[in-house]
Amino acid sequence: MPAPALSDFVLANTTLIPVPLVPEVLLHSAAEAMDLWELTDHDQPPYWAFPWAGGQALARYLLDHPGLVRDKKVFDLASGSGLVAIAAALAGADAVTANDIDPPALAAVQLNASANGVAVTPLPGDQLDGDALGADVVLAGDVFYDATITTLVLPFLARAAARGALVLLGDPDRAHLPPGRFVRCAHYDVPVPLTLESTETRDATVWRA
Repeated sequence: MPAPALSDFVLANTTLIPVPLVPEVLLHSAAEAMDLWELTDHDQPPYWAFPWAGGQALARYLLDHPGLVRDKKVFDLASGSGLVAIAAALAGADAVTANDIDPPALAAVQLNASANGVAVTPLPGDQLDGDALGADVVLAGDVFYDATITTLVLPFLARAAARGALVLLGDPDRAHLPPGRFVRCAHYDVPVPLTLESTETRDATVWRA
């Protein structure tokens, strides 16, 4: 779909509502995952249509600790809805890039950033061979959802940390998060959609590389 059609698709299938753990942020969110997934005709679920637990935790942490990103250049990996990127912008980041490989996600990022009155630059395509545009802070929420993705993402995050970037992760204690690689910063009980997670809350942790 062309960009205007993608924006229209997002608007037609979501409602602008506050994020449960981060009510300062409004997101265009869907009520039902499976129905929307069928409409997208993609192999992957519409990650951009929901505030996932790891992203909520990381966004909450940034807004509660704005000094981590204030006046910094920020790169948000696998941005989805743009929740974490928007939180970084609200916390005072100088420039925020939201990267995702799914075109509807980038449309959602732009709509959500506009709804929250912040500037976020969407970046399409697989950026895992790059250096996060030399960002001072690299953020990633909910990226350890399977073994294959974890194997691809870890070297990217390690390179960013090795060159001195602050790398922060939000993860709902999934099995693929490698033990011993990160330092725990904060823990949250996160409200999540029952239809999506089969529970009303999930534990989520913010980690630093």
